[in-house]
Amino acid sequence: MIAVMELAFRCPRCEKTGRASLTVEDAELTCDHCRASWSVPQEVRESSEVTNCLICQSQDLFVRKDFPQRLGVSLVVIGLIASCYAWYHHQIFLTFGILFTTAAIDVVLYLLVPDALVCYRCGAHYRRCTLIDHKGFSLETHERYRQEAARQKQDGAELGGIKPHQGSGTN
Repeated sequence: MIAVMELAFRCPRCEKTGRASLTVEDAELTCDHCRASWSVPQEVRESSEVTNCLICQSQDLFVRKDFPQRLGVSLVVIGLIASCYAWYHHQIFLTFGILFTTAAIDVVLYLLVPDALVCYRCGAHYRRCTLIDHKGFSLETHERYRQEAARQKQDGAELGGIKPHQGSGTN
């Protein structure tokens, strides 16, 4: 069986991180920890085109590079510190060499690293899927979902710690 796409998600039922490799034959996605399951539509299995999140059914998905952000920021910070050190020692050519090398590494990584699809609501990551009609990150949409999650958390605290329903997981 060849995996159609890979999915990393946080189960809304047990709140643990799960990973799954979906194939054409997989009609259900199951949490390995609590056994909650979600149906995988036939068209998603056949074409790998995700229009709605399989976990929370949200239509708000965005495309991003499938690269750890902390590692990317670390590379830029290392380049900055190294160039500042060279500048301090009056090594102008070395300073610009470090800056251009850092920029070149960034460009190469940008070209080599594949894209991933991410859900605003639940944060599920879809890798190796077909990306159609999805845009990049929108701060406005992200903020809307962040405020929604904060309200649900506050309402849950007011209800005595009862968690609000998230997602459509079933047994």
